[in-house]
Amino acid sequence: MLDLTRLKDSLKTSDKMPLVFLGHGSPMNAIEDNPYAKSWAALGQNLPRPQAILVVSAHWMTRGTTLVSVNAKPETIHDFYGFPPELHAMQYPAPGAPEMAREVVTMLASHHAEEDETWGLDHGAWSVLASMYPEADVPVFQLSIDMSADLPHHLEIGRALADLRHRGVLILGSGNVVHNLRAMRFGGKPYDWAIEFDAYFADRLSNRDHKAIANRAQLGGLLQMAHPSLDHYLPALTIAGASDARDRLIYMNDSIDIASVSMRSFVYY
Repeated sequence: MLDLTRLKDSLKTSDKMPLVFLGHGSPMNAIEDNPYAKSWAALGQNLPRPQAILVVSAHWMTRGTTLVSVNAKPETIHDFYGFPPELHAMQYPAPGAPEMAREVVTMLASHHAEEDETWGLDHGAWSVLASMYPEADVPVFQLSIDMSADLPHHLEIGRALADLRHRGVLILGSGNVVHNLRAMRFGGKPYDWAIEFDAYFADRLSNRDHKAIANRAQLGGLLQMAHPSLDHYLPALTIAGASDARDRLIYMNDSIDIASVSMRSFVYY
């Protein structure tokens, strides 16, 4: 679990915003009183208050471009089905941050970034923010993930965004270190391959071996088992890319849910 006392004490002398990656898991975490939601709430209470939040979510996928939402009033997107009515009715009316979003487009010009006025806040964003900032009073905007780009590209996106940390922007990645819904089993023991990939990722991340976690050939079949589609993995790479050697790294929620979804989360500070 996250050592909130240690984190809070360390942030008192920090001149830059932390970086956060959250394993968001099921949308139901937004309305259930469970350890994941409680940990997100505690994290929000202990982080320095951001001027804006940039979310890199697994649920906004593009190809050949990186889009940045410039909406002043982003809508709450219910991008799922088969869940209870109260989840579909949930709203997260946070304001957007159009001026900052347009600056991000400029920062990512070499990565084919473009403005977007159609996207709101998908559940990768609002399902965790509802616990972190329940008043929905911090401006939020999203960045898409280019599914046509290989893994190192997403590290580069993070590096290009790193300066935002000195401008009061919290960069928040939302996905899962392991995410294979085809193999999920409720109440079942975690698969060996899920445990192995999760542990390998954490070990390499702790050693700042970003090349290893972005090397598709080296990850091989284990990556294919952990991620039949890479959408939930890429936000973790972007957050890693935005970090630097002076950052300290701490983990939270290092558990595997429904046998094949890692809830591992991490904070750089």
